[in-house]
Amino acid sequence: MAFERITVDPARMGGLPTIRDTRVTVGMVLGQLAAGRTVDEVLADYPYVERDDVLAALEYAAAAVNEREVPVARPA
Repeated sequence: MAFERITVDPARMGGLPTIRDTRVTVGMVLGQLAAGRTVDEVLADYPYVERDDVLAALEYAAAAVNEREVPVARPA
């Protein structure tokens, strides 16, 4: 997956996906939205995060849940 606004750096936040090299993780944004907070409330909590970042976090999560590993058959 390649996302312009989502970065993964093993040296930042334990390698969790973050918003544009900040310390705000995709999971933090999704957790707030799942708890019923609005996009505007999330933006108020993180003034350096933009609306497009929140949408990118949602897009990233949607892509992540659609990925799956297909087991390779072992030779008999």
